[in-house]
Amino acid sequence: MNKLNNFLVLQRSIKIVLSLLIFGSFSQVKAQERIPFDQGKTYILANVDVVGKISFNSNTVVTFAGLEKGQVITVPGEEISNAIKKLGKLGLFDEISFYINRIEMDSIYLDLHVEELPKLNEVKIVGVSKSKIEGLIKDNSLTKGKVVNENLITTTKNYIENKYKKDGFFTTKVTINTVIDTAQVNQVNMVVKIDKGSKVKIKEIDFVGNKELQDKALRAAMKDTKQKKLLTLKASKFIKEKYEADLVKVIDAYKEKGYRDARIISDSVVYNSDLKAIMIKIKVEEGNKYRFGNIKFLGNTVYSDEGLMGMLGIKKGDTYNGVLLEKRIADKSKPDGEDITNLYQNNGYLFSNINAVETRTANDSIDFEIRITEGPIAYFNKITVTGNDKTNDHVIYRELRTKPGEKYNKELLIRTIREIGQLGFFDPETIEPKFKNVDAAAGTVDIEYPLTEKGASQIELQGGYGGGGFIGTLGLSFNNFSARNIFNKGAYKPLPMGDGQKVSLRLQASPFFRTYSASFSEPWFGRQKPVQLSTSISYTRQFNNNFQTQQVDKTKSFNILTLSVGINKRLSFPDDFFGLSQAISYQHYDLNNYNTGLFTFGDGASRNLAYTIGLTRSNKGVNPIFPIYGAEFSLVGKFTLPYSLFNGVNYATLGDQEAYKYAHSGASYVGRNGIMVEDGDLVEAIPSATNPTPNSVADYKDAAPDPAKVDQKKYNWLE
Repeated sequence: MNKLNNFLVLQRSIKIVLSLLIFGSFSQVKAQERIPFDQGKTYILANVDVVGKISFNSNTVVTFAGLEKGQVITVPGEEISNAIKKLGKLGLFDEISFYINRIEMDSIYLDLHVEELPKLNEVKIVGVSKSKIEGLIKDNSLTKGKVVNENLITTTKNYIENKYKKDGFFTTKVTINTVIDTAQVNQVNMVVKIDKGSKVKIKEIDFVGNKELQDKALRAAMKDTKQKKLLTLKASKFIKEKYEADLVKVIDAYKEKGYRDARIISDSVVYNSDLKAIMIKIKVEEGNKYRFGNIKFLGNTVYSDEGLMGMLGIKKGDTYNGVLLEKRIADKSKPDGEDITNLYQNNGYLFSNINAVETRTANDSIDFEIRITEGPIAYFNKITVTGNDKTNDHVIYRELRTKPGEKYNKELLIRTIREIGQLGFFDPETIEPKFKNVDAAAGTVDIEYPLTEKGASQIELQGGYGGGGFIGTLGLSFNNFSARNIFNKGAYKPLPMGDGQKVSLRLQASPFFRTYSASFSEPWFGRQKPVQLSTSISYTRQFNNNFQTQQVDKTKSFNILTLSVGINKRLSFPDDFFGLSQAISYQHYDLNNYNTGLFTFGDGASRNLAYTIGLTRSNKGVNPIFPIYGAEFSLVGKFTLPYSLFNGVNYATLGDQEAYKYAHSGASYVGRNGIMVEDGDLVEAIPSATNPTPNSVADYKDAAPDPAKVDQKKYNWLE
């Protein structure tokens, strides 16, 4: 393999330079005479000739080296050394050497000999499935033409090994070889051989030196490092970074129980080749158990000692809990936590600083001073938003809780991050406010919200086989639409976007049904308050389908039309995480010769008018799809009008009325009593297998009720 280590190249090349510059064959320099580095001679650089196999232009290489014709250089000296270092840092060359070509008077001519590092032609990865290869190549940027150096090989090897170790393959070994491609000029093919080995689990986590806390409690404190057990939900694989974090959690478990001085003396992670498992041993020193002594507040003028003590929630004599103390001062795990720091930060004291300092330790008691530097009150000055290339400013600014001129409030800052993330138009993970022009003397701060737009529109195209036929779906969703620019030709890029409205169109079809739907929502109806207006319409037409013969009869259909309109208003009580939604929906069911047994009648219509009301509270954030904090609950009720109370119809006696009696329809037949039954005659019973030819009746009161007619009337309006 080529020598690719840049550091060795630099070190070796500098030695070559010194020797070759000193051992020149010209009269000005005696052969084999070594000149001290700090006693070099000054020359004017007349020219640098680049020799060697390179694909770069010679002038470009000289420029990379930082050398220019006519410049004054010292031989030996810093100029040549720096030139070699600059070329070495590029990571493009294997050999870098300077030679004296000739010296004329005070001018020097140099030859720069470089050997260009080979470039990557092809990559072959063996030892993993084909589906994984493309991802590994992409993750390591192993693209054609990439310069192959020792750094690339090392980082690729380390990345792959660490990747599989994180997945539990603790013994993963990666070997990378490069082979010269004889068909190409200065190119190599790379072969990456991956030996994952078997997936390795943690067999045992053993603690030594613990008396006050049992092994079980300490293992429970390790959230991401678990030993293999039958009922363990967490994976028992070993990940170094998580293991090291869990060691800190072990000490925190002691601090929570009063053992301030607890520490880990040593730990070992050993792979047992016989068991093919990892054995972990952790030696701890517990120390003494402490209690809280006197707690004093210093520097507080805004809040009283009693108020701060209530917020702290710790009393003299309580068992020492370093983790709790830290959280009550400043909970780093919750940006909006209920701690003393946020108490100040949410009331304008941006420059406040709070520290808990141990002042005295006596026997088993620790005294603390909570030292508070309140600083001046700060106010928001300029509030700006950047990065919204598609979304219009007003869509974002109406969600901002931080207003210019208002007192600084960290809670409102966090709420703003949530509200912007909930829009769904920006990457919520990158919303991180920047504090600019922080001026303690003036008591002002500028806030900038840098945003990263993400795709807000979706195209749904899918197909499948089900229910005896092919089902295709086409859906279009535009989640940042601009309805006001529909007639503005210049706004079509490719559609008018940026006003935060949502439009959805969807078509689903098969040989036996069609469904069309469309919806529109405006999150700030009227543009004054956060009142969301939503409307939708859908139409479904289903034909009678014989699933055995795959025959579709389009003369028999069942149609459903649905219309809805609703509003969702953000409330201010009990807090503004609550929302009240109200909607009215109308559904129309139409049956045309649809005698399939699904309903008692095959012709007719039914309707449903409903009112839906819901109360919701959601403080999830920041990502609306994958929230990392918060909760959500909803209470929904749906109501219809009690039509039977005021339409004057007695459904209990409906079957007794003449209009709802069963009449024969079809060809004439002879009844059981020998009398001919004609089309339209009322009969005593509905034809059945046991009574296929019921008798006709003279009086409608003796006729059987028609379930289809009764149900058609009963379900004319659904309740």
